[in-house]
Amino acid sequence: MTFAERALSFYRELRIGNPLPDGIEVLNPYQDETSFALCQAFYRKYYNENLERFFILGINPGRFGGGITGVPFTDPIKLEMICGIKNRFPKKAELSANFIHAMIAAFGGPDKFFSKFYINSVSPLGLIKSGKNLNYYDTPQLMKFLEPFIRDAIRTQLKFGINRKVAFCLGEGANFKYLQKLNDQEKYFKQIIPLAHPRFIMQYKRKHLAHYLEDYLQKLNSVL
Repeated sequence: MTFAERALSFYRELRIGNPLPDGIEVLNPYQDETSFALCQAFYRKYYNENLERFFILGINPGRFGGGITGVPFTDPIKLEMICGIKNRFPKKAELSANFIHAMIAAFGGPDKFFSKFYINSVSPLGLIKSGKNLNYYDTPQLMKFLEPFIRDAIRTQLKFGINRKVAFCLGEGANFKYLQKLNDQEKYFKQIIPLAHPRFIMQYKRKHLAHYLEDYLQKLNSVL
């Protein structure tokens, strides 16, 4: 079984078992046939072999990116224009996807990047409340509720063909702190390297975009 088929099998069965705390909804594009077909096209295009890859973990998918397309940090525009996978979703850009795909282009393009790295999130399913994105760590109750799901999801993805020497965490604050705590307990990786979160960069540090792109490239290339 290829990396792609392991990933697709994981996504097809991906669910948060119990009802979430009041007012919180799950974004699960993998239960939508249209989104899952796009996901299949993406993984079979870029992961259809058994190369070992380094794991990059964000927070959780957003409602304009991976929460729609099923492809982490990839909005409908990037999926069609950069990855060549046509789709009928509204062509609305996501800030995080803008940065990640600029970084992928600087790295050498999607073929090269995805042959070396696998991107997902600590919570591989997105969360919304009152129509807005919610982070898995936004309330202690939610974080505690999701922890069994998060632990199981990371453990399963390690079996795809992940290099466990180093992983990268998107987010240098709460996401890194939580992932580091889990890693100390579970020993998923020998080391976790934090990177500034793409949305933080695009929303607050856009003037320093070149600096952050260089920082990503330097740290990602350091493990190759």
